[in-house]
Amino acid sequence: MLSFIKEFWDFLKERKKYWLFPILIVLGLFGALIVLSQGSAVAPFIYTIF
Repeated sequence: MLSFIKEFWDFLKERKKYWLFPILIVLGLFGALIVLSQGSAVAPFIYTIF
């Protein structure tokens, strides 16, 4: 897993694809929000965001 991240980082640096970072960060935050909210009392309120 760590080698994938390093290789992806090298790809982004070499190809100058820095605009992908905000997209990846937002997707990661949404994924973490969904995973952490499953089975909690906050889950019904998350659906109003989407």
